[in-house]
Amino acid sequence: MATEVHVLQATSQKAGGESAGHYMTNVDFWASPTTQVFAFIGLLYITLKIFSFWRLIISLFVLPGTALSTFGKKGSWAVITGASDGIGKEYALQLSKKGFNVLLVSRTQSKLDTLATEIKQKNGVDVKTLAMDFAANKEADYERLQALVSGLDVSILINNVGLSHSIPVPFVQTPAQEMLDIITINCTGTLRVTQLVAPLMVKNRRGLILTMASFGGILPTPLLATYSGSKAFLQHWSSALASELAPHGVKVQLVQSYLVTSAMSKIRRSSAIVPNPKTFVRAALGKIGRSGGAQGISATSTPYWAHGIMHWAIQTLTPGVMNKYVIEVNRGMHEDIRKRALRKAERDGKKSS
Repeated sequence: MATEVHVLQATSQKAGGESAGHYMTNVDFWASPTTQVFAFIGLLYITLKIFSFWRLIISLFVLPGTALSTFGKKGSWAVITGASDGIGKEYALQLSKKGFNVLLVSRTQSKLDTLATEIKQKNGVDVKTLAMDFAANKEADYERLQALVSGLDVSILINNVGLSHSIPVPFVQTPAQEMLDIITINCTGTLRVTQLVAPLMVKNRRGLILTMASFGGILPTPLLATYSGSKAFLQHWSSALASELAPHGVKVQLVQSYLVTSAMSKIRRSSAIVPNPKTFVRAALGKIGRSGGAQGISATSTPYWAHGIMHWAIQTLTPGVMNKYVIEVNRGMHEDIRKRALRKAERDGKKSS
């Protein structure tokens, strides 16, 4: 019996020693400087993500944007390119409703005339129109535009004119004319119009320049490579221009968007993720100066709430927009869109034959 007691005591002491030793090892582990540094980094990372999320919510749903009256009084002029359809048309309608006279620039004179009549009847402001094909890049067109704006008090410029590919297409198969038109319209046209209008704003020491962008400029987009590159160019150009013009009282903002119902997107039915132009433009004009989902990107806003959340998630929760996996997922999506478009074209061809 005594022997059994000694054995149990020895076993208990051994087990207790191992437990104490194990406990001390854990304490030493958590007390090590390296572990504490990594724990602090992890805590800081999570804290910053939480802060970023609530900043997103406040920007999209709580804080208002800068009032348009900051940039020019009622009766001053807004110049809108790509004005006859979709988002451009809606900018014209909403700005004229707020009391701004509008200069509408687009390709088709008949559409411009129809919109001008509607605006005059509904909102009672002055309207000027200029029909020009930005793809042609004619000096005479820019000279006519300069003559129109030279005598106007221009307080707002909406760079909305744009062109994408007719359907997703591999770069090596992109028609040369389509590639040239995209660059000429999206880049050259936007730069030339801004170079005509911005000096008037600098002279008056006030003004707002909004340039329409696209998620194609955020995410490198295979099968829309030329369009994607043109929109990425506008991102860097706008951020640089914003810095140049800020000391002169001119606000420059790039407006990011995902899909909106329009002729360009070929989407007719709106949803929470794909708003109609009226809903999108209301958000864009209501969030001037707010980043929305474009946190940390200079002179940029993603103002529509669903697009803002998507942009924030892409920037914050994925490996990064330049990550190979992210680009490959994007490529797969546009390959599927191309296949569907080609099948539809084939069906339409059979019906017409």
